[in-house]
Amino acid sequence: MSAVRRAAALLVAAFVLVAGAAQAQAAAYRYWSFWERDGGRWTYATEGPSTARPDDGAVQGFRFAVSEDSADASRPRGTADFATICAGTPAKPGTKRVALVIDPGTEADAPSGETPPTRRTACARVAPDATTAEALAKVADPLRYDTNALLCAISGYPRKGCGESADGTAKKGAQKKESDGGPSLGLPIGVGVVVLLAVAAVWQSRRRGNA
Repeated sequence: MSAVRRAAALLVAAFVLVAGAAQAQAAAYRYWSFWERDGGRWTYATEGPSTARPDDGAVQGFRFAVSEDSADASRPRGTADFATICAGTPAKPGTKRVALVIDPGTEADAPSGETPPTRRTACARVAPDATTAEALAKVADPLRYDTNALLCAISGYPRKGCGESADGTAKKGAQKKESDGGPSLGLPIGVGVVVLLAVAAVWQSRRRGNA
């Protein structure tokens, strides 16, 4: 095989690896996503509920659904207004109020054999330095977490499983965020090596041709 043909074969191999990685990334996961209400719209939280410390008057939401990543994650549905959700919970010195929207999703999102509870809202009155997880525990026990602090269940739903793929063959390892789901470091390195070999083969072929 000539150097040019060998280079072409190596480049094809590189593209196959990249395509395979992209296909692998298309796996959809079933999990509780965490949202913050900002300017009248939901934005995907940049940290997990166990570290987020909302201010008094904050509105935060949780949605159970199947999605590939934060870009296509389903937002909590329905009304999400602090004044409405916390209307029956007056302010109290030395505490803060956090409005929570808890949306278990649709039957299509539910794990096999389970039915999602009704969507609900709650107003948690907690200590000023409380995290979102503490506010959620105040109004939606029992909560269930895995060893990586991924929120697995709210008010006992779902009964089992934690961030598994829709077909049940994989599992998310931590609170899902924008940076999750990327290919492992080994794959980009491997692709880079293949491309470098291809470039070297072409360079060697041209050098011989000019000799």
